Amino acid sequence: MTEPRKRVLLAAPRGYCAGVDRAVVAVEKALDLYGAPVYVRKQIVHNKHVVMTLEKRGAIFVDETDEVPEGATVVFSAHGVAPSVHEEAARLSLKTIDATCPLVTKVHHEAVRFAADDFDILLIGHEGHEEVVGTAGEAPAHIQLVDGPDDVPNVNVRDPERVVWLSQTTLSVDETMETVRRLRERFPALQDPPSDDICYATQNRQVAVKQIAPQVDLMIVVGSTNSSNSVRLVEVAIEHGSKDGHLVDYADEIDEAWLDGVTSVGLTSGASVPEVLVRDVLLWLAERGYGEVDEVVSAQESLLFSLPRELRRDLKAAEAAKAAKGADALT
Repeated sequence: MTEPRKRVLLAAPRGYCAGVDRAVVAVEKALDLYGAPVYVRKQIVHNKHVVMTLEKRGAIFVDETDEVPEGATVVFSAHGVAPSVHEEAARLSLKTIDATCPLVTKVHHEAVRFAADDFDILLIGHEGHEEVVGTAGEAPAHIQLVDGPDDVPNVNVRDPERVVWLSQTTLSVDETMETVRRLRERFPALQDPPSDDICYATQNRQVAVKQIAPQVDLMIVVGSTNSSNSVRLVEVAIEHGSKDGHLVDYADEIDEAWLDGVTSVGLTSGASVPEVLVRDVLLWLAERGYGEVDEVVSAQESLLFSLPRELRRDLKAAEAAKAAKGADALT
């Protein structure tokens, strides 16, 4: 009797999104330009490996701005911060580099605009998530959190005719739309954001998992437990047909017992995960007979974001100084 064919279905797109790439490169460039230490408020992105790698290069991660020595350089994470954090940094004379993902900044701007028009803003997201804290801080008197569909009955608004919903960028698309559906049942005049708040990368990675999930016995998602979009990928996989699903930071966290009776494995990674960690999982699976890998491409991504403005300015100045020094040496 021949053994069943073992294979891996590898999701594409996966891994780094444009916002994560920009934030990580910003810390790397800051270390190169200013020298260590460079302080980072919160984890620059929600990935254990990325944080450890940057720590080895001289980044110091802190929870609050007042932990940064006066006058030092601090990078704000990709998840964004409230205006009060910028104000505190100014009081401490900190040199700030704002690595907030531009798609998160877009949600911040929407919150400010709707608050100025005196709307009640229903922010769909997870309580305590850094992105939610930052967005809510833009208009605290107008924003109330809606933490999933089951939280809808707790919502109260001043004027049902002036209500809009916004969302955390890394949520499950399906769950968010169900939350919106229930909100609209209560508030028929509920307005949508001007453009989709859930980021393109989150949506693309979920679509890829939905495509693969019905074809696999096990879905492995590479990502950290505090990464909202990574956790969602496991949930989406199981909801759409995968018999089992697990989240791991590293290949050595995979339990071989998960492979019992498994012939097909799905593999993807969250939007803050470097590709090297996925390659390690592929090698681990190949050593156990899952050497056949089929990449399933559901979308192409080409979006790139420029580095934070403050960093671009200083890099340009450093390059100009270097060029001037070189010219002086030739005279």
